[in-house]
Amino acid sequence: MREHAEMGYRTRFAEKLRTKQLAVGTVISFADPTVTELLAEDLDFVWIDMEHSPQTLQTVQMHVMAASALGATPLVRVPWNDHALIKPVLDCGAEGVIVPQVLTAEEARQAVAACLYPPQGVRGFGPRRPSRYGRRSGPEFCRELNEKMICVLQIEHRDAIKNIDQIVGVEGITSLVIGPNDLAGSLGHTGEPRHPDVLRAIDVVLASASRHRLPVGIGTGADSQIIKEWINKDMQWIAIGSDSSLLLSALGHALKTVLAAAPNAR
Repeated sequence: MREHAEMGYRTRFAEKLRTKQLAVGTVISFADPTVTELLAEDLDFVWIDMEHSPQTLQTVQMHVMAASALGATPLVRVPWNDHALIKPVLDCGAEGVIVPQVLTAEEARQAVAACLYPPQGVRGFGPRRPSRYGRRSGPEFCRELNEKMICVLQIEHRDAIKNIDQIVGVEGITSLVIGPNDLAGSLGHTGEPRHPDVLRAIDVVLASASRHRLPVGIGTGADSQIIKEWINKDMQWIAIGSDSSLLLSALGHALKTVLAAAPNAR
């Protein structure tokens, strides 16, 4: 009974993709798993970030446990496309990984292979939490993990745009996610993720992914107009801000309310 409940909780993000519903989450950058416990109940997924925040494998595992217990799918963005970085994250129980800076079809194949057990991939066997600490094993268990694995590739460079038709054709990719800020930088528009060249490049990715029936997601702020724009472009999942940006936004709103009521507070 416990296993059935866990499996049900751990498929929310994948089920949203399968049924073409919008999946909503946020990025987790703080080490304390309390923040995931606070947010996960209202989200489809949490994006636990190891690329730009000081997460360790220990903190990642605690975030994964908190998210899974509350029904949100735990995805971990690893620092780089390296099987030595991807394997321990999956062994912590992450439902999948977000792999940054994928530029070519060969790099896409490397990312997929790192997520899957042989013969489909090269993942070494040692799934501590996914196996319930050794309670489950064997070929059927490995096939099950391969089948439900979530492998998300981040498209965030002009070279990836050039190679996008080859990248989306790689078998085993679950989804793409756009990295608009790094994409802007690679196009010569650092700090301008809304530049027309960047938006055109994103449209190229969306068109190519659509032809291959591959869902695409994006990380964005809380601007309602921009979120509506992405939804209208058939972006299938959205990470709304991060733990730190949500906290700052709430603080700003509270301060605005206080200062409106008591302008002499400052």
